[in-house]
Amino acid sequence: MQNKSVSRIFGLDCVRALAITLVILSHCSFLLFPGETSLFLDSVRLMGAIGVDLFFVLSGYLIGGILLKQLIDKKTSWSFFLNFWKRRWFRTLPNYFLILILNILLFLIIGHSLPKDIFLYYLFFQNFARKHPNFFTEAWSLSVEEYAYLLLPIIFYIGMTINKKWKAPKFFLWVTISTIVALALIKLEYFFNNEVSSYKDWSTSFRKVVIYRLDSIYYGFLAAYCVKLYPEFISRNKKGFLVFGLCLFAVLHIFIYMFNLLPQNNMFFYTFFYLQLLCISLIALFPNFIELKSQTPFKSIVLFVSTRSYAMYLVNYSLILLSLQRVFDLEETSVLSKVGLLFFFLGICIIISNLIYVYFEKPILKYRDTKFPR
Repeated sequence: MQNKSVSRIFGLDCVRALAITLVILSHCSFLLFPGETSLFLDSVRLMGAIGVDLFFVLSGYLIGGILLKQLIDKKTSWSFFLNFWKRRWFRTLPNYFLILILNILLFLIIGHSLPKDIFLYYLFFQNFARKHPNFFTEAWSLSVEEYAYLLLPIIFYIGMTINKKWKAPKFFLWVTISTIVALALIKLEYFFNNEVSSYKDWSTSFRKVVIYRLDSIYYGFLAAYCVKLYPEFISRNKKGFLVFGLCLFAVLHIFIYMFNLLPQNNMFFYTFFYLQLLCISLIALFPNFIELKSQTPFKSIVLFVSTRSYAMYLVNYSLILLSLQRVFDLEETSVLSKVGLLFFFLGICIIISNLIYVYFEKPILKYRDTKFPR
């Protein structure tokens, strides 16, 4: 991703802004209504999880597009793949390690014990095949992305090294589909060997575990393939995709509500269908986002939120929201005070994420683009 706004795709900036907005709004509910639950609050909090899935499919779409172009251009030597990884690592790792260190320092200052396997966070291995520890909880999704960026590119490299005559688009498609199928087989192990007692239990033991979530990124790869190979068809039918995506999303959740489908009473659905259909419904919205025009009074706001979204995602919960919960007894706080804390929470999220972006993230990306050009 280039840093200059002229090279950005406005519609995808809208996707980033929407995703982080859903995450932040879901966390706001814990400030305003601590310890409370209702259909409305559960729906708002579910939107936070959906925001993360939106980030997943967007990452897959962008990274899949880069890799597909690389294969088509026959840039399949190890040096090209290594350059791809270096660019991704410069994009994701500095912010991650900065916030990880800040979380460690915060825990030490307040006297909390760090996880025994804290070193696993440096390898993104803390939730590779097990529940994510109750520390720096946002990190679970970064682990999914980092391993997704490793797995398929390595397979692409090995495959193209073995047979350079394979047609790149078809090779890309079938490797991606085969990987998604293989990952579905891994989920069989979870289905037959795990029991869950609640949505939260399922979320920590399945939704936030790397080996069960890699396919969410790869659905974005399939979207990149379709847009690259069939651009006219995708553009011509974008309204149909929009209707399909919205209807699938609505029917999926209405179905869950009407039949009271929960992980503890319908594990099969939540293991093999829910997250997959959710990702497909979100991807179906992309053709409309891609063609959004930037001539809008909200362009500057969208660009600001989009560029700070990564930093905002990393700092808003573990560093800021949980700190507020430690300082204030929110269940005993007045409504007016909660509203004040809400505005403070949003303001400090924006300020800190902006500082990180301007003085840390942006200079690193500028160095990356100079040292490792696309």
